[in-house]
Amino acid sequence: MIAMRNVTVAATQMACDWDRDANVARAEKLMREAARRGANIVLPQELFETPYFCKDHDPRHFDLARPLEGHPAVEHFRGVARELGIVVPISVFERAGNAFFNSVVIVDADGSVVGSYRKSHIPEGPGYHEKFYFSPGDTGFKVFETRFAKLGVAICWDQWFPEAARAMALLGAEILLYPTAIGSEPQAPELDSSGHWQRTMQGHAAANVMPLLASNRIGVERGEKYEMTFYGSSFIASPTGEKLAEADRASEAVLTASFDLDEVRRYRQAWGVFRDRRPDLYYPILSFDGRG
Repeated sequence: MIAMRNVTVAATQMACDWDRDANVARAEKLMREAARRGANIVLPQELFETPYFCKDHDPRHFDLARPLEGHPAVEHFRGVARELGIVVPISVFERAGNAFFNSVVIVDADGSVVGSYRKSHIPEGPGYHEKFYFSPGDTGFKVFETRFAKLGVAICWDQWFPEAARAMALLGAEILLYPTAIGSEPQAPELDSSGHWQRTMQGHAAANVMPLLASNRIGVERGEKYEMTFYGSSFIASPTGEKLAEADRASEAVLTASFDLDEVRRYRQAWGVFRDRRPDLYYPILSFDGRG
């Protein structure tokens, strides 16, 4: 008999304001809706406790950070995960001594914390001033074994780097997840990166032959200098990169899709992309200038 391991995943998107409790409640509402639809793994967006504060260089925003141990949002969603029997990666602003990180804590379906990942690639540009707030993550890329699947979880700007997706795949990931905050570019209002953003990750799904979820925020947020419109467009991709579910640009959403992970594994093995890799030839990617 051929084994089957069916898993239903969900991606959510929502707008955020400065009422932290209301944002947490809104995220929980969407998780409960996803669970009602049968989701086993639910991905909320990046830094959903607050607006995207990286629009400005403002030292007051460091007060938003909390240590991971006893983090209020993590503790809250541990209870939600336990009650609903779902796996949830929780995106938080982490304070660790005098360092600050953009982190994700993976909560398993029994409410236990499996581990955490610190964002590796930190962007810097108009409206996306993350280097002011976050140190580059020092965890390396990680895969988390949960009740339903082995998850590779990275964060927003990480999603533009194929090396990150491939590293997680090589570490045994069965599903790739990317919580995100991306929208308009204040210096170039005519630029709409949403299609490019989706296609990049669809390529990760196809190249690594595994499902992928991306959860983005929506809404207009005003900083001291810039107003930004986050374009939603959260989606779930199949192991061949096809978009199976997609949210619009402005509405709260819960997306779901189901996969037989054993069938996906068999297809991935048969396709041969991991068999035919040549890591001995990939030394140019070990340096900035390609000289290895």
